[in-house]
Amino acid sequence: MKVLQIKTTHQDKRGSITDIVEQVDFNGATMIESKKGSIRGNHYHKRTIQYIYLLSGKLKAKSKKVDESIVEVFVQPGDLISHDQLEAHCFEAIEDSLFLVLSSGLRTGKDYEKDTYRLNIPLEEFSKADLK
Repeated sequence: MKVLQIKTTHQDKRGSITDIVEQVDFNGATMIESKKGSIRGNHYHKRTIQYIYLLSGKLKAKSKKVDESIVEVFVQPGDLISHDQLEAHCFEAIEDSLFLVLSSGLRTGKDYEKDTYRLNIPLEEFSKADLK
């Protein structure tokens, strides 16, 4: 999981412009609202890369790649995190939260479930065998 704190690109008396991603092709943008205490994810994608930009609230994000340890971070508004292919991930809303998901691959609309592989057990408990 990569985590970036996104900074304002340009600001003047009219307001500001913030580039969230640059030079990335994506085929879907999704807004997700999560109530405090809810958990989302506990899955991975074989062909999709996702970028998650937190607009409001606070999330605890966990991810795991094959043969690597679990990574856990707290995500604040203005943070952009990304998950690569085959990277299992989940989110817990620490506060009511709103985030934007930009997907590069089959992850939106009618293709939503075509590249989603749900974990049989919570992220903290699975092994690399679960990603095969």
